[in-house]
Amino acid sequence: MIKLSRSKIYLALALVFAVVLFGVLGYRYISEYSWIDALYMTIITMATVGFKEVQPLDETAKIFTVFLILASVFIVGFAISVISEYILSRNSMQLLKKKKVKNKIKSLSNHVVVCGFGRNGMQAAERLKAYNKPFVVIEKNKEIVEKFENDILFIEGDASEDEILLKSGIENAHYLIAAMPDDAANLFVVLSARQLNDKLFIISRASLATSQKKLFLAGANKVIMPDRIGGDHMASLVVMPDLITFMDKLSVEGEHTTNLEEVPVEDFADQVDCNSLRDLDLRQKTGCTIIGYIAPDGDYIINPEADLALQPKSKLIVLGRPEQIRKLNEMFRSD
Repeated sequence: MIKLSRSKIYLALALVFAVVLFGVLGYRYISEYSWIDALYMTIITMATVGFKEVQPLDETAKIFTVFLILASVFIVGFAISVISEYILSRNSMQLLKKKKVKNKIKSLSNHVVVCGFGRNGMQAAERLKAYNKPFVVIEKNKEIVEKFENDILFIEGDASEDEILLKSGIENAHYLIAAMPDDAANLFVVLSARQLNDKLFIISRASLATSQKKLFLAGANKVIMPDRIGGDHMASLVVMPDLITFMDKLSVEGEHTTNLEEVPVEDFADQVDCNSLRDLDLRQKTGCTIIGYIAPDGDYIINPEADLALQPKSKLIVLGRPEQIRKLNEMFRSD
């Protein structure tokens, strides 16, 4: 519909230009006006403003002016109607699009709210999209929203305002990522988000080390410093390059290309009678290796023993090739 309206606008503008050209040439060669006077006479005739002629018109010029007025009335009227229709239809499309986004967000639960769509926010959104995790992005830059709104659910506005956070469905969200470049802005977002949803798991970006403590006090569960991580990674490539390269090979790019998987023990308990890691026998059944165990209290055990007793609400970190991870998911995860 928008494309059709644009083609009609181009047609209307072309017709208006043709009438102007027709009028200028007519007055130039019929009444022998100068080019400026011919353009002036054409414009005041098309606009029907009633200004006085540059010089008296003879009969031929008067007949030409009558035809120019009639043509102008129809073509200018057509152009105005087309442009008005385009503006109204565009506004209607924007309203429909916003309503559609609003309804989609209302239907979400346990989703992720990403505040800021700069470099870090964009990377977070790409990873969430790769894992088919539902998410909503809050961004106040209108140009960015218009550029990416066809692929991502956007809320245009300031993420530090409660009204905007509520529009993102924060009350039903599970995670919030504050990825704005300004630490003060992230601090306000964390404060507001924690008040609106005390169960929310909040991850915030920080540029300065002095901001970390403030963000934790404001309610952030995790604070990430991208600059420090990047520096550590580069230094590690100097100190132990092969190990870091190997770690980079442990792809976690997407749902179907991962080498690492986090699996709740309940996924196994529903289908296998297991009391320990040995009972699972994942290596034999899927080829995957258990490299980590997360206890219910959050304690991490690296390379756990085979006789480690499994507790409810604990998790396993599993390593394997993509095809082995897929086999694990097909065997033990019904979703």
